[in-house]
Amino acid sequence: MVWSFLGFLAVFVAIGVSSVLYSRGTKKDYYLASGDIPPSLVGLSAVATNNSGYMFIGVIGYTYATGLAAVWLMVAWILGDFLASTFIHSRLRTATQETGEASYAGVLSNWFGQGDIKLQRLIALISLIFLMAYAGAQLVAGSKALQVLLDWPHYAGAIMGAVMVTAYCFAGGIRASIWTDAAQSVVMIVAMSVMLVVATLSLGGIGGAVQQMSEVEGFLNLFPEDLIFPGLAGGVMFALGWMFAGFSVVGQPHVMVRFMALSKSGKMVRARVWYYFWFISFYFMATGVGMLSRVYLGDPSAFDAELALPTMAMELLPPVFVGLVLAGIFAATMSTADSLVLNCSAAVTHDLLPHEIENTLILKIATVIIVFIALLWALTSSESVFSLVIFAWSGLASAFAPLLMVLSLGYRPGHRLSIVAILVGLSIALGWRFAGWHNAVYEGLPGIISGLVVLMSVLWWQQRQAKAVSLS
Repeated sequence: MVWSFLGFLAVFVAIGVSSVLYSRGTKKDYYLASGDIPPSLVGLSAVATNNSGYMFIGVIGYTYATGLAAVWLMVAWILGDFLASTFIHSRLRTATQETGEASYAGVLSNWFGQGDIKLQRLIALISLIFLMAYAGAQLVAGSKALQVLLDWPHYAGAIMGAVMVTAYCFAGGIRASIWTDAAQSVVMIVAMSVMLVVATLSLGGIGGAVQQMSEVEGFLNLFPEDLIFPGLAGGVMFALGWMFAGFSVVGQPHVMVRFMALSKSGKMVRARVWYYFWFISFYFMATGVGMLSRVYLGDPSAFDAELALPTMAMELLPPVFVGLVLAGIFAATMSTADSLVLNCSAAVTHDLLPHEIENTLILKIATVIIVFIALLWALTSSESVFSLVIFAWSGLASAFAPLLMVLSLGYRPGHRLSIVAILVGLSIALGWRFAGWHNAVYEGLPGIISGLVVLMSVLWWQQRQAKAVSLS
């Protein structure tokens, strides 16, 4: 088991390090791969980065504890993600080419050619804080898996992951990350397929598994029992909240940078086909494994729900396949962690510090420092992977998604208005979460809506005033 796990990791590292042979030694190549990534790699890399340890550890743990109602998380999330991609992704890629910027913050703040350094630095600072928490969550996810399956100390996985991420980022930057993402996505889906088939057979096939699920009180309910709003209204709000969670992908710099690196904006449809085919297949299998794990492992109060997949793998599979599943989990966490670290590095070296920094050695040193800080965060954090990921995801989305939507629709908000909308959306989301209302509705929903209301109401008023002046 250990040797098969280490063997897969060695392959991933070799793939990432080999990208150094294609490095062009520029900042844009380090952070955007010179904008020449084919659609297949963009799609596979984006979906691997999007899913990460959150899918292997967080979603399966959530499904284990919640039951059939977790399917709404899958359906609503993918629907929201798809709706956002129909009009934003290709326009973001076009704006990346036109602005010549090397970062998400740079593109948003220079969308129409006249940027504002204050807006760019605000976007970068918010990105840095939340992406750092996100990176720490990925390292925690990897540590949990190794702790259960290999009985390693809780810090071993985080340290190993930090070393791997450093190797990826130091070798080829975003290109190394994308190449390893593509390889890791294959291992991730194979590992989940193996677990789904073996777990189903161990419970007597599909019929036997469903029968045993029905014996768990409330497990096959269509909506969670702990909704604050009862009945159909609660179910609708629950699903709507998770649809906004899927829509929130456009506010995630580490995912959107993949689409920004696409070779041509005209190839976006092909990239999206790769993305959604993999996404739907993997999410369906992860939800299935989560439900099977509840029947196989029993009472959720007996252990940490986020350890459901590695625990079940250890009990059901032969050592070589346990190593495969573990490699899949670890691959998922690292495919996101390296992306997060690179975006943090870009926020520091391209957005917060002077733009004249082009020396790739300095960029790589900054990346190593970011990895070290993320590792410290992971080793000292007591939050669950699911909680940390949703917190970071909703914060980024509430801050950036409204602005990106408005820009993609062709509106030109002023820099002051953009800053106000970012701060309002983020404040509403954080206040919603700290008040505990996120248990009823995902905090990104009020956060995104409030930011949009600020932007659209002021833009409407400005247009009305301009029309009145022209008629006078």
